[in-house]
Amino acid sequence: MSAGQLDTGAFGATLTIDLDALVANWRLLGKRAGAEAGAVVKADAYGLGIEPVVTALAKAGCKSFFVAHVSEGIRARKAAPGAAIYVLNGLLPGTCGAYAEHALSPVLGSHEELLEWASFRQSGARTRPAALHVDTAMNRLGLWPGEGLNLAREKSGVIAAADIGLVMSHFASSEDKTDPANARQIAAFAEIVAALPGLPASLKNSSGHFLEDCPSYQLTRPGYALYGGNPTPGRPNPMQPVIGLEARIIQVRDVEGGTQVGYNGRWTAKGKRKLATINLGYADGYPRNGSWTDATTGGSALLDGVLCPFVGTVSMDLIIIDVTDAPADAAQRGASVTLIGDRLDLEAVGAGAKTIGYEVLTSLGRRYERRYIGG
Repeated sequence: MSAGQLDTGAFGATLTIDLDALVANWRLLGKRAGAEAGAVVKADAYGLGIEPVVTALAKAGCKSFFVAHVSEGIRARKAAPGAAIYVLNGLLPGTCGAYAEHALSPVLGSHEELLEWASFRQSGARTRPAALHVDTAMNRLGLWPGEGLNLAREKSGVIAAADIGLVMSHFASSEDKTDPANARQIAAFAEIVAALPGLPASLKNSSGHFLEDCPSYQLTRPGYALYGGNPTPGRPNPMQPVIGLEARIIQVRDVEGGTQVGYNGRWTAKGKRKLATINLGYADGYPRNGSWTDATTGGSALLDGVLCPFVGTVSMDLIIIDVTDAPADAAQRGASVTLIGDRLDLEAVGAGAKTIGYEVLTSLGRRYERRYIGG
């Protein structure tokens, strides 16, 4: 019997993934951009599973996918045989053959990478067009803008030999529409694009879709927003929620004031409290920084619509929550509580765990019962 066939009772928690909402988010972003929207599916499609996510998006018409590693590209290729699949993390030495074998496109970000890829192609290997990455702010990967311009202005040479089919850059602060770095990056990239006439370009990430005066070019690269994350922090989320996470109560107990709870007794009851232990912990990808102690606030769960704070340290397989304010008949052994969903969206969960929604998503564990809706 496969994991997907096991009874719900075999799992501590259930992760529900709405593929129809995912596709709706992709369509909204493409419509907003007025251009082709690709999809960033690195990190196992932000924790939701490369195979079901790529399959659903490809069925809906997505033609371009972006991953971080060749191993992810191989998985995406099986799910989308005809798509363009770009590997964002560049070309490691000696890996050209793997790209060719699986029809993957490297995102080339250095002169050395360009030379190695061009040499491989000139040996007669059949390859997909590569992408050229020009760094306009991040100082992480990519050619310096001046380096990119010099190469672009060559009428022949390594750019032609490498068979570049896309030029791209990556925003550093697009979620902050007031950051002047955005305008500088837009201008720097526009100069690169102008030097490569006729070559498709890509700049917009998730938040870039909501930046004023940002060209869409021919292809956009949404990631976090596809999965329901808010690309406009501090403003209403324009995206549909895609995931929900629920865990079950294992045990309920009453404690007196002064009782210390959890590892090292870091939380102390300030009066009589009703506590419930739920079937989920940091081994399931829920951040340990969500711990709520006497000195720090932390995460929460929802029980029958009532916000129930964590108490004590998030442990490997269990979290204790304070259910005192929830309806008495709701706080029962076997009842479900919500960890992600409703008021507890990705931003709220990230804030409670002193991190960001991106980390929450990409850390989702493998022990959940995964329920896919639609697609």
